[in-house]
Parts: sequence; C-alpha cells; structure tokens
Amino acid sequence: MKRAILLSAFLLSQFGTSQLLKTNGKKIINDKGENIQLKGLGLGGWMLQEGYMLKTAEFAGPQYKIKEKIADLVGEDGMNDFYKAYLKNGITKQDIDFLAKAGFNSIRLPMHYNLYTLPIEKEPVKGQNTWLEEGFKMTDDLLKWCAANKIYLILDLHAAPGGQGNDVNISDNDKSKPSLWESEENKKKTIELWKKLAERYKDEPWIGGYDLINEPNINFTGKNPNGTDEMSNAPLWKLQKDITEAIRKIDKKHIIILEGNGWGNNYNGLIPIWDDNMVFSFHKYWTNNDDKALQAIMELRDQHNMPIWLGETGENSNVWFTELIQLLNKHNIGYAFWPMKKIDNTAGITNVKITPEYQKLLDYWTNGGEKPSRDFAYKALMKIADNYKFNNVEIKNDVVDAMFRQVDEASTLPFKNHTAPGRVFATEYDLGRIGSAYQDNDFINLWVSDPEKRSEWNSGHQMRNDGVDIYLCNDQISNQYYVGKTETGEWLQYTIQSKSDKNYTADIRYASEKGGALTITDTSGKVLTRISLPSTGGSENWKTFTSKGLNLKKGENKIRIRFENDGINLNYFELK
Repeated sequence: MKRAILLSAFLLSQFGTSQLLKTNGKKIINDKGENIQLKGLGLGGWMLQEGYMLKTAEFAGPQYKIKEKIADLVGEDGMNDFYKAYLKNGITKQDIDFLAKAGFNSIRLPMHYNLYTLPIEKEPVKGQNTWLEEGFKMTDDLLKWCAANKIYLILDLHAAPGGQGNDVNISDNDKSKPSLWESEENKKKTIELWKKLAERYKDEPWIGGYDLINEPNINFTGKNPNGTDEMSNAPLWKLQKDITEAIRKIDKKHIIILEGNGWGNNYNGLIPIWDDNMVFSFHKYWTNNDDKALQAIMELRDQHNMPIWLGETGENSNVWFTELIQLLNKHNIGYAFWPMKKIDNTAGITNVKITPEYQKLLDYWTNGGEKPSRDFAYKALMKIADNYKFNNVEIKNDVVDAMFRQVDEASTLPFKNHTAPGRVFATEYDLGRIGSAYQDNDFINLWVSDPEKRSEWNSGHQMRNDGVDIYLCNDQISNQYYVGKTETGEWLQYTIQSKSDKNYTADIRYASEKGGALTITDTSGKVLTRISLPSTGGSENWKTFTSKGLNLKKGENKIRIRFENDGINLNYFELK
C-alpha cells in the first residue's frame, strides 16, 4: 500500500494535474473535460498464453496444457525457468516506449489471476486468499512505464478464478475443476482480487479503468455453449454488480468496464445500471466495417447514455484495420487491438521469430517420434523466451502505418529506400492503402459476417499484412520472400530514386508454370514498358528475363508492376 501511495505522489509531481478518466454521457473524458478516444493495444500473450500464440494450439490450447507439455520435456524447474524468462522479456519499458511513439494512448493488460493469488484448490486455508507479489509487481512496473509515457493502463481480468466460459483457451479453463460460475469460492476470490487491485491503484491517475471479466462465454440457460443465445445472463450481471460494489467501497474514481456474454457482445437481460461511471465493452472480429456491424452496441450506448469501448479486436488484414479505425473514429469509439507479440505474427505490430530448435519441439509435440533431450529442449525454450525481448522482435511497420497514417492519408511511402541502378525485391512495395500502394483480389477476412468471405488475405503468411500474398523463397538470391498467387489485374507500386534520367534495362527474377506478361506504368496509368515472360518450367523454378526500355527520370519515380495474367511469382527486379 505504501508503494502505491509513493507511486501516486511521483506521478502527480511529474505530470501535475491528474488526467484521471471518467464518463460523461456517451463520452470518456479526462478531468479537464476533454474527450478521450482510447487508442490502445492489448498485451495478449504475456500474463496469459493461448496456444495459437505459441503455435501449440493443435495439441495444447489453454496455458495449463502448454505448461504440461513443457514440463514433460524439461521438468517443473525447467518449465519455471522458461516462464520466468518469458514474463521478464515479454513486456518491458522498451515495449511501452515504442507503443507510445507509434501513437497508442492506452494499454489493455490481460491478467491471469494465478499471478496474483493461488487457485482455490491450492489455498492452505480453504476460503482464504494467498496474495502473490509477482502479478502485482508486474502491474506496478507496467503502470510506471505507462505513466512515464502518459498513456492509460486498463486492467483486464482475462483469466478469472476457475475460468469464465467454455472457450477454455482464453481463460486457461481446466474443465476437471469447478468454473467461476460453478463455485462460490471462485466468485468470492474474483471479488477479493478486484478489491485488492482497487486498494493498490485507487489513487493512480494513469489507470484507465477496470475491465471486470473478459469475454464471458457460458450457457446459463441457453443452448449455445458460449452463451450467444443466452437471454437473461442473470449470474453474469449479478457478479459484475457485486464486483463493482466491492470496488466502490475502496475506489470511487475509476471507470468500471462491463462485458456481455458470448465473448463480450451479448447484453441480453441487462439489469438497471448500478453505477454512474461505467462503460460497455464489446469485441469485434471478422465482421464488416460498417454502421450495421455496430448497430446493437450503439443502440445500447444510446439507451443508457453510456460510453462504449471496443475492448478487443484484430487478427485481420491491414485493410480491415484501417477501415475499422475510420469507422470507430466516426462514432467516437475507443479501441484496443490484439495482440502485441506472438510467434510467426503478421497481423500484429511485432513478430516473435521462430527458431529451428523450437520448431523441432513443435514437431515432436505434434507427431511424436524421438523425444528431444532435456538439454536441447531447455536451450530451445530459453532461446524463444529471449526472442520475446523488444530488441529481438521484428517491428511490423506496415501494420503500424495501417493503424495510424493510412487512417487519414491515401498517400504512399517507400517501404525501403530503393535506388536505380539497383535491385528491388518484390515484397518491398510501398506502404499505403489498397488501391494506392498495391491492388490485390483477396485482402480481408469477413467470415463472421459472411461465411463465403473467409480469406487468408496474405496466403503465404509471411512478412507483411496486406492483401499481397508473400511466401518464403528458395531462390539463390532473395530477401527470404517472394510475391506469389498473383492474379490478373493485381499490381504493386515502388518508389525508386533514379540517379539520372536514364533508359534502364530491367532483369526480372521470376518463376511461372505458364509464363505471362507484366506491364509497368506510372501512377497515372501511363505505360512505361510491357514485358512478356516465358515459362520457367515451374512455380518455384527461378529464372531471369531481361527487358530493355524502362525510362525513369532523375529523382523520385513511382512505378507500378501490373500482372496481366495469373501465376507469376516475382522475386525481384534489378535496374541497370
């Protein structure tokens, strides 16, 4: 408690007047009365892992099963070493500094209760709560880093005691034990945890709010196991009201954030609003970005004159991200994208690089065979934990650009400084919106709105998050990737600085079963040259075709390579 008071004094002395958030009708405002649209990122995968983030979903979805798999290879001590390093490296001050610099003004922290208190089954005295310093220390540090950057920290109970639903991955739910809804002890522990958090952070101005229960998904009386058809949701509303009342005995200042059933969106049976500083949260994945998609939650906002917040969204293409943020800006709705770090991540703002050694562990867990030695597995796991350090992740500038600059600007920026003469890799096309930096036929996944609109957008799942399909390249010269699955009419734009007015020769490095044609134009559509490409004898049989007559002016040139037929895989072009 003393630490919390000292931290509050430090923050107030550093920043002067508190920037504490509160609700005002349908708006979230600070204490100056200024509208605050939360532009946030969720730190998914840090305190709580889901299998897909570590590429273990096929055989271990919830975290406790992931831990079992790891312990089987390296023992309990080895597993604890891995998680100690994983948690230490997963989020640091460098990460938060980067997020603030990118443009985010808030962080959503998905908390696993077991970092703060013991499971009810492990309590030495039944019905009592043992408090663990680890989770509170992690939260204290994160709050300090957020405050230093003047961004808000929203506490999100992502894994409640016992688990809050039937989607076991998101709450680390062990079905052999009583759930949150089946156990009064688990409910009491949940309430007591929130009381403890409120005691610690009640005076902290950079705490943005308390997100009480992430994505409840349970059938209390309905048939759908995830609660999407639930009509009353009575236990959910009662528990959230009980938590609110417990918090308010300690903290009367901070925003309380509610989530509905059915992964946050089912608000049926909502009882009369019990607090005057609350926000409705909803989650949005794989749906259209139009007013109709927001109709139900905006009607809830209007009905209760309360703010709404998109507490979780993401896992889609850059096109979808830009369109969604434009829609949310139009309606003054804040948001938190998901997640920050995962292995082989293209749809997030950073990527954790996989290693061959970790892949061997995945192969063993998936297929069996010879068990890796303890020493090999331990080193492989500790290397992956090391790869979670900010200095070791790959920053996805295309995603950041789509979430911020592209929301307001249709202009393009060079992905890399390309000069002529010189080699330009196909995957290093300009940063920008579809129709400005590139054109692709499959660029968004809308399967929840329309099952027929399920698209992988980048079918190769490599390097970038646009609609352009990028694959690993086996050519002798490459930047590791090539553009593939090209279709008639698709194009890519490149910004090239030419050292002089010159008629260049272009060496096209490509592979194609049938061959085809490329047209190179400027941004107005003026044809600079057309190139007919013969078959190379296979889709990854790389050959070079030389074409003359590409005129570039001295200085900046923006050129577009248009595919005149399907099936041309492009590695690079070199201007001479």
